[in-house]
Amino acid sequence: MTDAVPGLAADRESAFVAYGLPGEPGTDEFWAAAGSPASAPDDNGSWVTLFLWRGSPASIEFESWSEPVPLRQWGDTDCWYAEVPMPARLRVTYRFLSGDVAYADPFNPVGAGGDRSITATPDAPAQPHWPVIGADVVLPLPLTRLRWSSERLGGRRTVRIHPVGGGGPVVLLLDGDDWLYLHPAMTAFDSAVASGEMPPVTLVFLPSKDRAAEFACRRKLWEAVRDELLPLVAESDVPSDPDRLVVAGQSLGGLSAVYAALEFPDLVSRVACQSGSFWWTPDAMGLADPFGGPVGGAIAARLRDRGAELSGLRVAFDVGEHETQMLPHCELVEVLAAEAGAAVRVSRAASGHDRAGWRGALLRDVAWALA
Repeated sequence: MTDAVPGLAADRESAFVAYGLPGEPGTDEFWAAAGSPASAPDDNGSWVTLFLWRGSPASIEFESWSEPVPLRQWGDTDCWYAEVPMPARLRVTYRFLSGDVAYADPFNPVGAGGDRSITATPDAPAQPHWPVIGADVVLPLPLTRLRWSSERLGGRRTVRIHPVGGGGPVVLLLDGDDWLYLHPAMTAFDSAVASGEMPPVTLVFLPSKDRAAEFACRRKLWEAVRDELLPLVAESDVPSDPDRLVVAGQSLGGLSAVYAALEFPDLVSRVACQSGSFWWTPDAMGLADPFGGPVGGAIAARLRDRGAELSGLRVAFDVGEHETQMLPHCELVEVLAAEAGAAVRVSRAASGHDRAGWRGALLRDVAWALA
């Protein structure tokens, strides 16, 4: 829902004061006080959040949670704004679209890559260890990188490795480039290990070339990880324990991580899965509604066939509480995995299908998987 709350903007200046902004919109006093999106409570236990943009017509594009929201101009000033109703407990990635160009929010210090920002309602839980990083900041990269020329997958990839706290069990981060260039996973894991919230680990950032093909329950990927990538990691100069492996994946990556635990139990026995795409079946991508197939998709079917065989598996499931189409699929897989004997942790993130929500669960669930 993205329509303005009835009556809230009837007296627009007083509405802006309600968000903590003094002065007439568009004046120097007003822009000097402008900052991150500000939220005010509505009468239903939810929020209305004010977004500001200066200069030209624009709209706000949200990550999976909402359709784009057009901004309105304040009179004939350079102030453009939108009052966006938001549910309780929401953290969301967004960007401004002006013409053909995407921009991060220039008033928001919390960035996610060069053209995205993150905001949260006041009741969204904190995400400790994730630093505030502006959209214009170049994130630090691990010093060690491997050139992986895979015979099974084809092509070459750059895989970066970072020992945290001296190194330890391997944490394989699927979609590794997102955790390198959009969200500072290296810094966050450093902080979590330094605080004693998880043991030392060795992060391996695995980039994807074709997510739909590689992460769609594909044996070749995990044969290549087992026979090619992990030996390369073991032969590197970075301290690591590839025999104690945690696989962390989101969306299709979460689907692939759980698939690997079912099909390669000697390789993968610890999983951190956020918003796993458990709607997936071999033909789901071609459907008008990929969520409309059998609940739990191919993974649920595999779990039903296996019986109580998963006593060696620890898997943490997390999914955004606002992912209404995903929830039935994830809930069934969670239940079936527990019934099959796996040690299961279940949580719900204050987000939609959004890496801004997934990162909160990532550290916690990797630590749990290693406990």
